[in-house]
Amino acid sequence: MEEYKYLDELEAKSIYLIREAHNFYKDKLVMLWSIGKDSTTLLWLIKKAFVGDVPIPVMHIDTSYKFPQMYEFRDRIAKEWGLNLIVARNEDALKAGMNPKKGKLACCTALKTEALKMAMKKYGFEALLVGIRRDEHSIRAKERYISPRDQNFQWDYKNQPPEFWDQYNMEKTTPEEHFRIHPLLHWREIDIWRYIKRERIPVVDMYFAKNGYRFRSLGCMPCTKPIKSDADTIDKIIEEIEKSKTSERAGRAQDKENAYMMQKLRVLGYM
Repeated sequence: MEEYKYLDELEAKSIYLIREAHNFYKDKLVMLWSIGKDSTTLLWLIKKAFVGDVPIPVMHIDTSYKFPQMYEFRDRIAKEWGLNLIVARNEDALKAGMNPKKGKLACCTALKTEALKMAMKKYGFEALLVGIRRDEHSIRAKERYISPRDQNFQWDYKNQPPEFWDQYNMEKTTPEEHFRIHPLLHWREIDIWRYIKRERIPVVDMYFAKNGYRFRSLGCMPCTKPIKSDADTIDKIIEEIEKSKTSERAGRAQDKENAYMMQKLRVLGYM
C-alpha cells in the first residue's frame, strides 16, 4: 500500500532496536505481551526481525481480570506462532483478595508490578521489551527508548540517559537494575492500525464495533469501558481515529481516577 510507505521507516527503527536488545541481552531478555494491539504489533515486529521466528520469551502479566476474548486470543496465537509463553500471576495477592475495588493504584501495583517483579526474579530477566507509545499518554511521552529502572523497579523520569544518533546505552550501572526497551515509542495509534491493515496482523475482535460500541484500548474488565462506535472494520477504525478528538485511553479507569495516577503507577514500575 503506497500511501502507507512511511511505515517502512517506523518498522526499520523498531526492528533495529529489537535486534540490538536481543544481541546485547540474549536469554536475559523478555517481551511483555498485554494482548492489546500495540504489544501484538511488537510481537509481529519480532517475528519480522528474526525471519518468522520468535526467539524471545513472551510474558503475559495475568491479573485474572482480563476479558475472556483476550485469553482465547493469547492461547490461540501462542500456539499458532510457537511462542515460549510465560504467564505470570501474583497468586498470593489474589488469594488475599486483591481486586480493583481495593483501588486502582493498589490493584495494579500488586497484580501487575509485583507479579512482574516476581517473574523477573524467578526467570532471571534483565531487560523487557514493552509496546508503549509516546502519544498514548502524557507520562509515556517522557520515556526514552532505553529506560533504566532501579532495584525497586522505580523510574526516575527526571533523570534519564540521553539518546543521540541511534546510540543506546544498555549497560547496567548496578546488578539489580533492569531496562525497559520501547521499540514502538515513535509510533502513533493511527500508525499501528495502518500497519495492522498492511501486514494483516490479527487482533482481538473486541476492537471492532458490535451493537454500536467497541473497545479502543484493552485492559482489565472492571477498569475498561467501550466507546460508542460503528467502526467494525480496520478501514473504519482508521477513519474514526483520523477524526477523533478524544483520548485513546478515555475508557481506562486508572487514567480517569486521578490526573497523576499513571505517573504514580509508572514511577512504581507499571508499564
